[in-house]
Amino acid sequence: MTAPRFRIIEVERREWPFRLRLPFRFGVITVTEGRQTVVRARIRDESGREGWGVAAESLAAKWFDKDPALSDAQNEHQLRRSLELAGEASLAVGEATAFGHFANTYAAHVDACGREALNPLVASYGRSLVDRAALDALLKLHGTSFFAGMRTNIGGMAPHAVAPDLGGFDFAAMLSGLTPARRIQARHTVGLVDPITAADQSTRVDDGLPETLEEVAATYRHAWWKLKVAGDIAADVDRLCRIAAVLDRRPGYHVSLDGNEQYADAEGVAALWQAMVAEPRLNRLCAAVAYIEQPVKRARALETRMEAPRPVIIDESDGALGAFVQARGLGYAGVSSKACKGIWRSLVNLARCRQWGDGYFMTGEDLTTLAGVCVQQDLALVALLGLTHVERNGHHFVDGFNGRPKAEAVRFMEAHPDLYADTPRGPRLAIREGALDLGSLDVPGLGATVEPDYAAMQPMPKAAWPD
Repeated sequence: MTAPRFRIIEVERREWPFRLRLPFRFGVITVTEGRQTVVRARIRDESGREGWGVAAESLAAKWFDKDPALSDAQNEHQLRRSLELAGEASLAVGEATAFGHFANTYAAHVDACGREALNPLVASYGRSLVDRAALDALLKLHGTSFFAGMRTNIGGMAPHAVAPDLGGFDFAAMLSGLTPARRIQARHTVGLVDPITAADQSTRVDDGLPETLEEVAATYRHAWWKLKVAGDIAADVDRLCRIAAVLDRRPGYHVSLDGNEQYADAEGVAALWQAMVAEPRLNRLCAAVAYIEQPVKRARALETRMEAPRPVIIDESDGALGAFVQARGLGYAGVSSKACKGIWRSLVNLARCRQWGDGYFMTGEDLTTLAGVCVQQDLALVALLGLTHVERNGHHFVDGFNGRPKAEAVRFMEAHPDLYADTPRGPRLAIREGALDLGSLDVPGLGATVEPDYAAMQPMPKAAWPD
């Protein structure tokens, strides 16, 4: 098909607060609350038809920029400023395809963010939300689902200078051959302060939902797990042994290890693995490890060669759009997909995996995707990519549609009865035998036609960055 061209003529930014039911520690921060961004974009196509689209994502502190000198509030303002810059740039350009809006503005947006000391990962946040909302609007305007639309290349994905290594790649053929998954395994995250057994708890939330690893395993029956490690070998091995004592009761399981940039170099990762292999209690867990996620601090990760006993992916180092190409040359085998980094980025990296052949892969990782538009768009993306498992933690650390009106939660549940289930605490993501059912995401738009309650949100404040 000839991809439709359109203008982005309006961008709205809202946000709302939420609280976690359990504290979640990753890397250098323990999170107990947060805010979610909701972006709406209005487009006008060449025939004059107009339509609205929406995207949502958490304003996550200490992930996009982990500089300890910055407060959580400053991290949030960095992301708001990226959104402001992306919105201004989108309104200033003329007609383009959905992919063209991303590709034609990417370099200038990264440069504009760089002039304000916003790194490329922060820059990707703003661009990703505007691009996602615009694509959602296009799909709704044409009455087609993300899956059907992408298979016919409604976004106009084609070779472009933004990814010079893919100059001869046939994007249309890749997209037409995708078979979106209708069911996907949920990979549960075990954070660094998560209780393993009841003995680890001094107090309980007691909300009727699982709190300890033991309870999570018994309730959701996951086959995939993501285990955080902290860079202290003795402490990590001890904690992994306690985790293995629970997981080894299951007939079979798979694991990813997340280093969260806690290691100075590849030698530190190798030392951890040697200690794990030397511990008999970790025999089954070591055998279950499929890959290791971003163990080395991003400042050095793409400076030295990565040699490890398992394939290693980049996550936080996936800042510039060419980072995966650079990482491949250093021995990395994979890269994470996160909707907060951009749908087009994920598809560009999928094309790279196809072009490079066996041994290169993508994974699906979470950044506390919340129930509703946010989690549905990310699930639609990983389903399109054909991934068989995806990290999901928002349903565990955030209490369902926490912070949203109950009527909104009910609307989403009724529209997606395979993905959500009613509970005494309201609708929540439904994980059955460790998996999520995705059939209801095949609706006009980017995984959702239901609109959130915009009146129950706050206008996004002007970014106080740089302050």
